[in-house]
Amino acid sequence: MTNSRQLMQEDAKTRVLRLIAENPEVTQRELSQAVGISTGSVHYLLNALLEMGLIKFGNFSASKDKRRYAYILTPQGMAQKAELTRRFLARKLEEYEDLSREIAALEGELADSSAGRKAKGLSK
Repeated sequence: MTNSRQLMQEDAKTRVLRLIAENPEVTQRELSQAVGISTGSVHYLLNALLEMGLIKFGNFSASKDKRRYAYILTPQGMAQKAELTRRFLARKLEEYEDLSREIAALEGELADSSAGRKAKGLSK
C-alpha cells in the first residue's frame, strides 16, 4: 500500500505537471506557491521530472533574463500527467465519498441528539 508521503509526492508531481502544461513559462517560485512546497523542493522535483524524461527545459526566448526557462512536457510527460491525474481524481472522489458518509452520520447524530433533548425538555 502506498503511504501518505508517497501520495503527497505524487500529488505534488501531478500538480506541477498540470501547471507546466497550462503555462510552460511558470517560474519555480510560482510553482512553489501554487503547489504549497518549498522552491528547493520544486527545483528537486523539476530535475527529477527532467531525468525521467517527462519534461524538457528550453530558454524562454521572449525574456530579457536568459536564465528563465520554459518547461515543456514531453509526450511521455503528457501520458504520465494523464495517468497521475486519473489516479489523483480517483483518490479525491474516494475521499469525497468518505467525507459525505461521515457528514451524513454526524448530521444523523445531531438530529438524534436534538430530538432527544426536545423529548426531555432540554432544547435550547
